Amino acid sequence: MIPYRDENKTQRWAIVTGTIIGLNVCAWIYLQGAGADFPLAKSVCELGLIPGELTASLPVGTRFPMGPGLLCLTDPGRQYSHLISSMFLHGSWMHLLGNMWFLWLFGNNVEDSMGRLRFIIFYLLTGLAAAFGQVVTNPNSVIPMVGASGAISGVMGAYLILYPRVKVYVLVPIFIFFTSIALPAWMMLGYWFFIQLASGLLSSGEMGGVAFWAHIGGFVAGIALIKVFARGEYIQAHRAHQWRPQRLMGDR
Repeated sequence: MIPYRDENKTQRWAIVTGTIIGLNVCAWIYLQGAGADFPLAKSVCELGLIPGELTASLPVGTRFPMGPGLLCLTDPGRQYSHLISSMFLHGSWMHLLGNMWFLWLFGNNVEDSMGRLRFIIFYLLTGLAAAFGQVVTNPNSVIPMVGASGAISGVMGAYLILYPRVKVYVLVPIFIFFTSIALPAWMMLGYWFFIQLASGLLSSGEMGGVAFWAHIGGFVAGIALIKVFARGEYIQAHRAHQWRPQRLMGDR
């Protein structure tokens, strides 16, 4: 299923969500060479999160291939800064575009629910939770982790709690065609989470370059943190089953 819009209007411009998208696009173009082989491999090697490096379970100088004729070596130290830098890097155009589309679709409403400063903190915290979710399940992995999908999973978890009944329109493949259907957010996001959980349990947690436990960790963190970060009006609306809160004045 490919979601393409929802029936959930925002009350103000989603400036932070747009800025995060802009930072990811700029990182892709200027740091990663828009996918050119060498700058892409260099950025992932130098700024991606390597679980075995963070846990110090890999010897310094461990080598692993990054493409034809390209090798990456692990550095001394745990490279804690890569927990953040890895959130703004991607492995391909499709990786970037898919993540940014999901972020825009769900992030604008979640930003609306908590205000801009709190949304920044929430986004980074769920991204960190996602990274630790993958590291805990694959502590010796030499494969670099990159991508915003962990933090975006946190945004999706928050959306599920705040707006479970909002209609999300998705494209569903039927043979060689696509048809559009409207699903409540709880069904669409619940299905997405089930796929991540099943994939994580049936694999080592990382299959085809997808870090499923990062998605799971981010999603669970979003569910756990939303009531801490969302403003009281939104929580009250959720409890009262008012899925479309009235306009809130100011940006707290």
